[in-house]
Amino acid sequence: MIHTKFAYLISLQGLLTLIFVVGLCLGNISAQDSRLAQQYYNSGEYEKAASTYQGLYAKNAHSSHYFNRYVDCLIKLEDFSTAEEAVKKEIKKNPKKVQLYVTYGNIYERQFKEEEAKEQYEKGIKKLTADRFTITNLANGFMGLKKYELAIQTYQRGEELLKDKNIFSYNLGDLYSRKGDKPLMIQYYLSSLKSSPNRINALKTIFQRKLENDEDYLELQTQLYEAIQEDDEIIEYPELLTWLFVQQKDYKNAFRQVKALDIKLNETGGRIYKLAEIAFNAKDYEAAIEAYDYIVTEKGNTSTFYLDAKRQTLRSKKNKITQGYSYTDEDLKNLELEYEGFLNEFGKTKTTASIILELANLEAFYLNDHDKAISLLQELITYPNMQPKLLAQGKLALADFYLMKGERWEATLLYAQVDKDFKDDALGHEARYRNAKLSYYMGDYQWAQAQFKVLKASTSKLISNDAIDISVFITDNLGLDTTAAVMDLYSESELLIFQNRFEDAFSKLDTIKSTYSDHTLVDDVLYSEGNIYLKKREYLKAAEKYQSIVDNHIEEIRADNALFKLAELYERQLNDPEKAKSLYERLFIEMSNSLLAVEARKRYRVLRGDEI
Repeated sequence: MIHTKFAYLISLQGLLTLIFVVGLCLGNISAQDSRLAQQYYNSGEYEKAASTYQGLYAKNAHSSHYFNRYVDCLIKLEDFSTAEEAVKKEIKKNPKKVQLYVTYGNIYERQFKEEEAKEQYEKGIKKLTADRFTITNLANGFMGLKKYELAIQTYQRGEELLKDKNIFSYNLGDLYSRKGDKPLMIQYYLSSLKSSPNRINALKTIFQRKLENDEDYLELQTQLYEAIQEDDEIIEYPELLTWLFVQQKDYKNAFRQVKALDIKLNETGGRIYKLAEIAFNAKDYEAAIEAYDYIVTEKGNTSTFYLDAKRQTLRSKKNKITQGYSYTDEDLKNLELEYEGFLNEFGKTKTTASIILELANLEAFYLNDHDKAISLLQELITYPNMQPKLLAQGKLALADFYLMKGERWEATLLYAQVDKDFKDDALGHEARYRNAKLSYYMGDYQWAQAQFKVLKASTSKLISNDAIDISVFITDNLGLDTTAAVMDLYSESELLIFQNRFEDAFSKLDTIKSTYSDHTLVDDVLYSEGNIYLKKREYLKAAEKYQSIVDNHIEEIRADNALFKLAELYERQLNDPEKAKSLYERLFIEMSNSLLAVEARKRYRVLRGDEI
């Protein structure tokens, strides 16, 4: 009995193994046939492909892919009668597969039987049932034939059958996009957020790609306002409107939207802080200040964003006042009071060190109170546990201020400290550059030149470019006068300009012009005079000096710098963007080897209205 049972089990196991092996073999054969059919199809051997696909479908009756390929091959062979018979037989076998009517209609359409084709297409839509998968399949069949209107009718019928007017909104948005109907595309895409709010980021990408002009963006804006009025519970609408305003760089209107959301959702100001940062980085300081101030005044010091918002408010105000040199003494004094108010509230510690550094820069470069700037930074560099890079920035600024006061050795000591502490870092390269420039100011050209040559390889492009500029300048001018008297006068004038001692600098430059009128430094003298007038905010005089270089010294090494600064003046201070555009264009076309050519091209494209 036991032996009989054991034998039975062995027999059953063997049978199962045999079935598995046979199935595996058949599967391999089927896979080989599928690859063969695909190969025939791709190479245009439709008779062989049709025969192979027919055989595959006979063995895999549930595979729509094999059937569709079989019929497609018949259509390509123009064997329409066989194709029609195959489709009719399949419809009879699977009456719920309404996408077959698309295939049937296509067979008629290939024979130019438009009415018969239309009848089959409409029959497919009429026979739809309340099944989402079936509806989508039929619509996809129409889309495959680029019959977008019929696909739209399919989804609209599907919404009726499923009693959900938003279930296919995203699909309809896509179809109207393909048709080029922007208003309906926007309408349906926005409706899709009602059922799938997580699609908002996908819609931002779509709108960014599909909306081409101001008219399109205005349409989206109008529909969003209407959608918000119709259903103010869907927060994705104001979020999308905020995004739209940011795309248009309209940060003030974007702020209105995020403020409304902040109030509605009782948030802590994070959404507003994020927008303020975007506006700040885009240099719209008015909008940034408004957003930061809202956090400070409305959220108060209990907000996690309070300290950062106050700090960024100061920076926004400072940038707004100082960038472009457009400010009054009263503006600077008021800003100084706000910085001091901040430090009175939060104290002078490593936490507020960046603000102390900014105040010191304000005192030194704008209010000309070097003693106060030095005092602030002397205290700052003694704070315990300072962040190393911020400490280094404090030392670099302090060294600059010492140099402004003529205390050369204090300055060079601090530059050397930062160079040593950040040897392979951009901060170390900056410190070495400033120390080399100090040696240049003092007439130690050989040591300065050696440092500039090393700094040509700096990873910081700005430092590298500046080092190359001065290195070339020294090389070109050092050997022209055996006493280096002209170079000494010029480097001394540059130090005086750095120290904001403009009249003394003019005196040195006048000496060069009167005593060495034939020297090749004449374009450099003009350039320095232009820089002085720029610092003094006498923009027309600055433009005159730069223009003189462009007109009379276009072959000299200062020509590209002068042309760039002249273009900047017309763009930012003299309000003549067309003139600026032509100057930038001249620079990158005529001086394509200039280190400023790439930036000039970028500025030109911005003024032309290109998206950068």
